[in-house]
Amino acid sequence: MTASMTGRGVAFLRNISGLFQSRLQIVSGASQQLTCLHTSTALESRHWERGNLTVYPPQLPDEPRRPAEIYHCRRQIKYSKDKMWYLAKMIRGMSIDEAIAQLDFNDKKGAKVMKEVLLEAQDMAVRNHNVEYKSNLYVAESFSGKGKYLKRIRYHGRGMFGIMDKVYCHYFVKLVEGSPPKTEPKTSFDQAKEYVQDLKNRTIIHSL
Repeated sequence: MTASMTGRGVAFLRNISGLFQSRLQIVSGASQQLTCLHTSTALESRHWERGNLTVYPPQLPDEPRRPAEIYHCRRQIKYSKDKMWYLAKMIRGMSIDEAIAQLDFNDKKGAKVMKEVLLEAQDMAVRNHNVEYKSNLYVAESFSGKGKYLKRIRYHGRGMFGIMDKVYCHYFVKLVEGSPPKTEPKTSFDQAKEYVQDLKNRTIIHSL
């Protein structure tokens, strides 16, 4: 009786170990698939400046000239990423001179920082990217990201305390040589139709 119980216990442990191994293989395989498909803004912005090191193949004589692209950023700005987002969205799609003029008339702290970043990117375009006219640029991409927060203690009465954050943000900009593309203004009805169409185009990943 004891020997049979011992054999059952060993078999049970083997089944449990085999089940755990199969689960781990499934989870590891799923994680590899997800890492291959994962393209978030945080991962792309981590190596934002590497866009300046891209080397393209030589162009054919009948091909149009490829415009220069300048990637620039400033990290750990003592400012809120949400406040910076409004300014970044405001200058998106503007020419470089118009963007700098709009930031000149804005009295926010983020506008001054953003203007400095744009001027640095404009100087990089002339020095490193062979851009002939520094005014022949437009803001193709402009967005902000969350920086590294610092935790601090706020002391209260009766031995109580709270945790406060010292917030920081990153600002990323991409300048492209040429005039800004013309975009047709969309009405609220057109935006609503696009939203409904995006909802209809949704699919369930890894489904039958």
